Amino acid sequence: MDDSKPLKVRLTFSVILVGISLLFAAVVSDHWAVLSPKVEEFNATCEAAHFGLWRLCTKRIYMQEQGPKEKGCGPISLPGDHNCSYFKHFTPGETSEIFEVTTQKEYSISAAAIAIFSVGFAIIGTICVLLSFRKKRDYLLKPASMFYTFAGLCIIISVEVMRQSVKRMIDSEETVWIEYSYSWSFACACAAFVLLFVCGIALLLIALPRFPQNPWETCMDAEPEH
Repeated sequence: MDDSKPLKVRLTFSVILVGISLLFAAVVSDHWAVLSPKVEEFNATCEAAHFGLWRLCTKRIYMQEQGPKEKGCGPISLPGDHNCSYFKHFTPGETSEIFEVTTQKEYSISAAAIAIFSVGFAIIGTICVLLSFRKKRDYLLKPASMFYTFAGLCIIISVEVMRQSVKRMIDSEETVWIEYSYSWSFACACAAFVLLFVCGIALLLIALPRFPQNPWETCMDAEPEH
């Protein structure tokens, strides 16, 4: 038995926990993308927006001056009146003009649903790893590694769905948004994919039985015939 295997599992699991933390931060936060309309005049208010999987937040910003290369409203970090509301397709009582288009609703619901699957896979994988710390339960590491790999794949699919949603929104003539940027929630989701996917594969390799280094090791480990 490899004496370094428990240490490898714990180190890999520590990195996986970082990936899970980034995954949860991305799912619950509202800074996946930032949208801004065209500003026609200075010394006026403009409305920028940032949104996540569940909520849309708008902010009225007073623009005093603007650089020659800047055409949009913002940056979003400027002070202003802040208002957040859940998407209408999640809470029928709320309204959201940005996501009134049916295509945008479908993208938003798909991204949120896939992200929930990612969280579910990560939770199940963590339960399997914690149970494997008990004696003679190393077999749980293999399904745990697969759950973490699936969690990483799901969150990167959610990222791609969100990216396509923002692109279609900007290209659409029905919206006033001309500029967009991806914010820290989007970066957290991408980092979570890398950590969960890579560490999931690493955990699978650690869980696999060690191949014999010498031909006679297999013969020595075989049970004697009666």
